[in-house]
Amino acid sequence: MENAAPIMTEDSYDTHDFEVTPRARTYDVVIIGAGASGATLAQSLAQNGKSILMLERGEYLPIEIDNWSPKEVFINHRYRTHEKWLDRKNKDFIPNTHYWVGGNTIFYGAALYRFRRRDFERTEHFGGAISPKWPISYDDLSDYYTKAEALWGVHGIRGDDPTGDAAAPAYPHPPLNDDPEIKKLKGKLSQLGLNPFSMPMAIERNEAEPHDSQCIRCKTCGGFPCLREAKNDGRKMVENATAHPNVTLMTGAKVLRLETDQTGKKVTSILYQKEGKLFRVKGDIIVLAAGAVNSAVLLLASANDQHPTGLANSSDQVGRNYMFHTSTASMSFAPPKIETTFPKTIALNDFYWGDPDGDFDYPMGHIQMLEYLSPDVIRGQLARNLPAWVIPKFITSYLSERILPFLVMTEDLPEARNRVSLTKKGRIKIEYWHNNLEAHKRLIKKFHAAMSKAGRRCQCFRGYRAQMDAIIPLYGTAHQCGTLRMGADPKSSVVDPSCKAHDLDNLYVADTSVFVSSAAVNPALTAIANSLRISDIINAL
Repeated sequence: MENAAPIMTEDSYDTHDFEVTPRARTYDVVIIGAGASGATLAQSLAQNGKSILMLERGEYLPIEIDNWSPKEVFINHRYRTHEKWLDRKNKDFIPNTHYWVGGNTIFYGAALYRFRRRDFERTEHFGGAISPKWPISYDDLSDYYTKAEALWGVHGIRGDDPTGDAAAPAYPHPPLNDDPEIKKLKGKLSQLGLNPFSMPMAIERNEAEPHDSQCIRCKTCGGFPCLREAKNDGRKMVENATAHPNVTLMTGAKVLRLETDQTGKKVTSILYQKEGKLFRVKGDIIVLAAGAVNSAVLLLASANDQHPTGLANSSDQVGRNYMFHTSTASMSFAPPKIETTFPKTIALNDFYWGDPDGDFDYPMGHIQMLEYLSPDVIRGQLARNLPAWVIPKFITSYLSERILPFLVMTEDLPEARNRVSLTKKGRIKIEYWHNNLEAHKRLIKKFHAAMSKAGRRCQCFRGYRAQMDAIIPLYGTAHQCGTLRMGADPKSSVVDPSCKAHDLDNLYVADTSVFVSSAAVNPALTAIANSLRISDIINAL
């Protein structure tokens, strides 16, 4: 690949100034993004000998002691992007997004859930709102879920989740052990008639031989990059992919636009920027896997005469239906110290499809334990509203030893007005309104009642005195999805059921942007399973 131009900014380049030289290579497949979906797709495609190029805007994340520093990660934001996006009121915010080889899964909590069978079907929510039917079913993904769980080394108990697929093959690894106090809480919740289950976790841990395990059950898991690389994340999928000689990874390569032929039916080249210079590369098949925000942004930025409102956007759906879950971080507080270092092992789905008591016959959502919150993690979260230095350390130290954190998630419903767009100056803008709030409020109320009862029954906690809740605002982009929705009708969707763009012959999308709905559990495993499905589709061409 040749150097195509002198240093220029994104806003100033003119594509007519650059020509693809005869030495510029054409790959069988070019994948844009080396996160969980892109890297999983690459390692799967590579087994058939295809020449594959992964273009990744990030570099390799350094393995350093600061990986485990709560201050560096949560207060100084050492690894998070510094770019600023705009909200619907044109106010700046910095998204909780990380641009590294391996993507955001480097920082995830390693929870890999299957969507429920009903999540793929049309579902009515409170107030007449609808979660639409997918053009594919759970059965279309079930075998790929099993392959994804094996590839990512998931721990769990099949049938433990009362809403899950009990008939699916066993998880590849047994569940993680619960910390003693979490085990007691689990027992008390069970006595209340609830069904707490072992979270499906993708980490390298052998509870029978803990001293030989990569994972040491430390206090720096979710939200941190693992210094021991004990989480099974996108970095490992990249390693799997690049172990094949037919796979090339180009880091520090930010793709600026896709270019089409004169008919507008085929992507002919990809323009990307690396080290301040512009390059072009070609691929017979192009796959977008840059995440729901940036995949949509790239198509919008690729507008041309044949696609004046953005590439693959004849439906006017590119960027619309942005979802990231209606989520609340709920902190249960008890005056006695709570002795736990690795609490994220249990979850509840008893209220997933409604209230078991019959008070609310609409989906409510999912509840899962969060990671241990150290004093600096708490300070970092509070510092979004106050400077970290004004928050007394003795207060956060006291809280840290007395909090059990949970994530309460309700399905974020697709709305056309919730959208990703580009300003005239090329800035990312997200217009968003929270929805499904009645179901979410009821779920929190039910959860608080259950925890209060469990606390009264559990001597180790001796009663919860308060629950502190904070709904996660727009900067929380961890579960982003929906902006390039999948569908059979090209008038109302961006990609078809095979995840090929309706408007283009050689453009596919393999990340969460194709999701039709967000369900109420973490989306990563569904994206990974779908990328394995897309691999089979591409291999069959």
